[in-house]
Amino acid sequence: MVKEISLAEVRGLIGTKTGLSDWILVDQAMIDAFAHATNDHQFIHTDPARATTESSFGGTIAHGFLTLSLLSTMNYNALPKIREQTMGINYGFDKVRFMAPVKSGTRIRGHFVLADARFRGASMLMTTYEVSIEIENEKKPALTANWITIIQFDPKDRPEET
Repeated sequence: MVKEISLAEVRGLIGTKTGLSDWILVDQAMIDAFAHATNDHQFIHTDPARATTESSFGGTIAHGFLTLSLLSTMNYNALPKIREQTMGINYGFDKVRFMAPVKSGTRIRGHFVLADARFRGASMLMTTYEVSIEIENEKKPALTANWITIIQFDPKDRPEET
């Protein structure tokens, strides 16, 4: 994948796979830290013995929101840097779907397809990525979503639209 592009090149990537992240291990320590940070200590996340005997998952699973939040690190790892970008803003998600559980001890990675890129005002580019998070050795993704971000840049760097 391309590691750096210019602002003028972004719109030419619409419809293409623009990033594939490295694998991330989701282990029990990560799940427990997320449970602590969010005060969500449901046993299917934090009690391996009970989750093995009292759930259909065969052990603990990551919180769906933990999986979703890992898109941030996957983004930095996978998507090309835009030379003129001064700041990136997480604008939100459309159609987030948690498709399959992420079991403790498994690895996940993000797939990014640039679905849309539109200039807004003099110094912003709104991008929409179709994202999915693959679970290693599983057919079904952990999640799918449309992720909307805003790229800010100096107005003098805005390319001419054709």
